[in-house]
Amino acid sequence: MQKKNQIMDARQVQRTITRMAHEIIERNKGVEDVVLVGICRRGEPIARMLAEAILRVEGAQVPVGSVDITFYRDDLTHISKEPTLNRTDIPFDVDGKTVVLVDDVLYTGRTARAAMDALMDLGRAKRIQLAVLIDRGHRELPIRADFAGKNVPTAQTEFIRVNMPGIDEDESVWLCDR
Repeated sequence: MQKKNQIMDARQVQRTITRMAHEIIERNKGVEDVVLVGICRRGEPIARMLAEAILRVEGAQVPVGSVDITFYRDDLTHISKEPTLNRTDIPFDVDGKTVVLVDDVLYTGRTARAAMDALMDLGRAKRIQLAVLIDRGHRELPIRADFAGKNVPTAQTEFIRVNMPGIDEDESVWLCDR
């Protein structure tokens, strides 16, 4: 991986998260019955950051969980012979809730589809919305983000690297070459 351009620094990430929190509140006319579910790995800290921003703006606690999509992927055999498993941790009922799935980057749409499949195994949400920090295009499935922090057109040979506190050394977003 070779970093090409920094797309966001920590301050820009925080501003973007705050804007997305406002959009989630506005679209749902508040946050009653709204829950956030981060897609493991980097979607989880972004979901927690959104919950903190919603608390600052709306004064309401929004439940946060995380979902591991490893066994729901349609490319599992292509990724690794021994996939890394994360833990699904959704300590609330999703039935009748507006579930905002949160991820770092929306690319082909396959991760979002797998996350929806995993959620549907846990109950029947009233609605599922998708929030992503970066939408880079190149969809293979008819999936779009309801809330996108930033649209970043990329070439197929490029990728987006999102660094999150607790997982990486800093908080930033980079455009990289393979």
